[in-house]
Amino acid sequence: MLTFLFLIAGAVTASLLLYKGYHLCLNSPPIPSTQTNKSLRIAQIYTYPIKSLRPTTLDAALATHYGLEYDRVFMLLHRTPQGYKNMAVSHYPDMTQFLTSIHSQQNGKPLVQVHFRAFGNQEKAKTIDIPLEPSTDKLVPFSVNMHGSATTAFKMPNQFNTWFTDCFGYDVVLVYLGDNKRKVLWQDMIQTRSTSLLSRTPLIGRLVPKTPEITFADCAPYLVVSSTSLHDVSSRLGPDHSMDVTKFRPNIVVSGAHQAWEEDYWYRLRIGSLELEMKHNCVRCASLNIDYDTGKPGTGTSGQVLKKLQKDRRIDKGAKWSPVFGRYAFPTRKSHQQVIKIGDLAVVTEINKERTIFNWPGIE
Repeated sequence: MLTFLFLIAGAVTASLLLYKGYHLCLNSPPIPSTQTNKSLRIAQIYTYPIKSLRPTTLDAALATHYGLEYDRVFMLLHRTPQGYKNMAVSHYPDMTQFLTSIHSQQNGKPLVQVHFRAFGNQEKAKTIDIPLEPSTDKLVPFSVNMHGSATTAFKMPNQFNTWFTDCFGYDVVLVYLGDNKRKVLWQDMIQTRSTSLLSRTPLIGRLVPKTPEITFADCAPYLVVSSTSLHDVSSRLGPDHSMDVTKFRPNIVVSGAHQAWEEDYWYRLRIGSLELEMKHNCVRCASLNIDYDTGKPGTGTSGQVLKKLQKDRRIDKGAKWSPVFGRYAFPTRKSHQQVIKIGDLAVVTEINKERTIFNWPGIE
């Protein structure tokens, strides 16, 4: 009986210590060096014409209200007996075997060139060119629902669907977003007539704010990450390993932060006339553990990235089981469309006193 009581006491103590450690993880104090008017530089720029395939690396890109030009305007879906399933790296690791680059046709119109590496079977390697601005006049409408935010896309011609189907080895459909968009579901960004009434602001003669819209990007037009924090992740993997930043799927990588994780508190970032508001963290999943060379789950250290981050990066109360890396960003209304380039100055103009809370329903 005494032994049983000791076991119970030990379990309770361990639970309290675990809770205490987790509580401290969520409520750690602000990073001392976080400050406004901090000058950073754009170190890398990436766009993802087809969602979840490998990115196109750019020296410069047109930054629009909906993200970088051509970012996530296509996506792939797996046709199953139960219906169509959205394809993402976390569940379809072989998507990492598709490399992308953007080119111009002879008529000046842009295209994305997709190269299938076919790891382990080089005889299957092949390439296809896909127009980035296809006419939708004769394309069949296709319903897509991402993270609860639905929209209408367009099914691309069979030549493209057949090409991807042959590469994957199962029935795949490529869809194009066209001029359509998805509504964001961040609870602090949804604007309705009722919220205006609650604030007792007269509606007559006033413009009711519009809920932001996005492409096939998960939750925001831009994802901003810090190269300093990337170095911290690499240091966790050992001296012979370097973390591939593209596994985090960023659009903009900035350098110059003095400490890792300063970006947890960044709120406004100005790049020329582009001003970004960062209201939410990007929470991470098992896609970090994929081996991009093989297109399979990683082994050894490369398959433990998520676990290593879970030790101290579960710092968002709205997604308590998922580690954070990077900040989702939306252009402010006064932002102007402009070309951003590697080396451009990026200035943190406003910070938060506390960490933000993830509040997109159904995602953790």
